[in-house]
Amino acid sequence: MQILILGAAGMVGRKLTERLIKEGQLNGQAITRMVLHDVVEPQAPKASFEISTLTSDFSQPGEAEKLVASRPDIIFHLAAIVSGEAEADLEKGYRINLDGTRFLFDAIRHIGDGYCPRLVFTSSIAVFGAPFPEAIGDEFFLTPLTSYGTQKAIGELLLADYTRRGFFDGIGIRLPTICVRPGRPNKAASGFFSSIIREPLSGQEAVLPVPEDVRHAHASPRSAVGFLMHAANIDTAKIGPRRNLTMPSVSVTVAEQIDALRRIAGEKAAARIRREPDPDIMRMVSGWARRFDASRAESLGFQAEKSFDEIIRQHIEDELGGRIVS
Repeated sequence: MQILILGAAGMVGRKLTERLIKEGQLNGQAITRMVLHDVVEPQAPKASFEISTLTSDFSQPGEAEKLVASRPDIIFHLAAIVSGEAEADLEKGYRINLDGTRFLFDAIRHIGDGYCPRLVFTSSIAVFGAPFPEAIGDEFFLTPLTSYGTQKAIGELLLADYTRRGFFDGIGIRLPTICVRPGRPNKAASGFFSSIIREPLSGQEAVLPVPEDVRHAHASPRSAVGFLMHAANIDTAKIGPRRNLTMPSVSVTVAEQIDALRRIAGEKAAARIRREPDPDIMRMVSGWARRFDASRAESLGFQAEKSFDEIIRQHIEDELGGRIVS
């Protein structure tokens, strides 16, 4: 089995690569080759099978064709410009998040000759926009209020249509905000949800740009990889024609996040959060959904954490070696 991971240099891509190497198989078949792609060169860890890396901008004409020329069996499309950057740079956001996706889908389509890979596309809860019901289910209509959400919504529609026409076997997973993200902050508008936990646990100050009553939906990096693996393995006949699914998540307010941090790491850690309102971030966050009904995904076997305490403890275990700065 051959696997292609687009966006392999990102945090979720790296963790997915590690999981696939550890298991050595997917969908009951041994992995024989894996190609890691990104705009910066991904790391190629040692594995029992062949791993190669490719570096290019697949939103440029002709690049997507090179990526699928070897006819990978499973394609993980994780590549994207994050929300804050997509909002700040309209042209770049649409070029990467929309044009790149369309070029990829068409490159697969043009191979023909019965080629029909499983394609797992990472969408986002940003496809939904206010006003919201108490809990958003998969039936809630797509009304994104950001460029990023719009780009992901178009990708969802393309995925469903190309799947219907038999060009590939697609499944789109709407990720909640992945928290706590390890490493350095990125340009995602949601990045503060991770930084107000990650930095205090390491003894550093973090900035909170929104009020503490802001509510949002989260899942851990460990869950994100689990979603991707399950999407690659699932019998898509059970999903039906509606190929985009909202993933399970934990819905908490910022205050509840900080309370969880205080319970686990103490008052000193919580005191490292500095309140510094940012009108631009507050405007974007105000248009985001807060709570989701993921019963459809859960009925298909997708699982996430049940509490934010669990998410923090996973970060401490996976990224900090079980140690925190008091």
